[in-house]
Amino acid sequence: MKKWRCITGCGACCYLEPLERPDLADYLDESELQLYYSLVGEDGWCVHFHKETRSCGIYEERPEFCRVRPDNFQRMFGVTLEEFDDFAIDCCHQQISSVYGEESEEMKAYICQVG
Repeated sequence: MKKWRCITGCGACCYLEPLERPDLADYLDESELQLYYSLVGEDGWCVHFHKETRSCGIYEERPEFCRVRPDNFQRMFGVTLEEFDDFAIDCCHQQISSVYGEESEEMKAYICQVG
């Protein structure tokens, strides 16, 4: 069974453009939605994302919805613990493909890491 892992130096999940996530209100409550919108920069990237290093400037204090954990995915998407790894891997594939491209170095690195 494949296990979900985040890859260093990717940051695809930090691309927050709301127009590309029309179902935000389906899984974020009102206060989380307001926080989410406040994090979106003019270019669609999180205002705390450091593009040069592809790292989060508030990693330890990042919002709960930024934390890929089984309990968060259960709450937001109804994903069971047994479904978590496959669901999270699929989310990463979709987001990396959307942000960087299916044949990107980021996608190749992700596939290499999670299989």
